[in-house]
Amino acid sequence: MLLFMIIGLLGGLLGGMGMGGGTILIPLLTWLVNFSQKQAQLINLVSFIFMAIFAIIVHFKNKLIDIKVALFCALGGVATSLVFAIFVKQIDEKILKTLFATFLVFLGVFQLFIYIKKQKQKNTRL
Repeated sequence: MLLFMIIGLLGGLLGGMGMGGGTILIPLLTWLVNFSQKQAQLINLVSFIFMAIFAIIVHFKNKLIDIKVALFCALGGVATSLVFAIFVKQIDEKILKTLFATFLVFLGVFQLFIYIKKQKQKNTRL
């Protein structure tokens, strides 16, 4: 249980910042606890509901949420989630793991390029 709480704390840390707790929660559940990819993703979805509710309350109180933009994003997200929730049932576990790993690598490379671009912009201003 302690391991699950630590994994949840790490997922909540990222989820509370709006970064997506599943980015850390899913790999930890598959690597440390040997859950299948699908089990980890389902646990992530359920825990996300609770993390999102509390994060939304805090961010809303701090006036950090543009309701109009959030609603448009939510509509697209809900529609896409429904389609892919059905689609995921058909995907083999190994393919799902590969897709998730590819997504994480892409995300990491993308963030690295953004960081490098910002550093170059800082240096040109000096």
